[in-house]
Amino acid sequence: MIRALAARTELASASQPEKGLKVTRKPTNVSLPSDLLERAKELNVNVSRASERGLREEVQEVEARQWAEQNAELVKAYTVMVEREGLPLAKYRTF
Repeated sequence: MIRALAARTELASASQPEKGLKVTRKPTNVSLPSDLLERAKELNVNVSRASERGLREEVQEVEARQWAEQNAELVKAYTVMVEREGLPLAKYRTF
């Protein structure tokens, strides 16, 4: 279970480049509703950055869904173990 959680953490951090790391950008054509694009331009919204944020969120959601599907049995087994034996290290909890 701990390995699976660590792998999930690695996936999340891999989706976002580390600060100070130079990211290569690639020009891409994207089709957007014209009214939305006009509003964004009127408000001086950086369309590339906004698109990047939205795409990054979508990728993270898909990765999380895939992780949950791939590890469903592990999570279920861990839940059963906790229900049966209690939380590991529960005796050290201070709350």
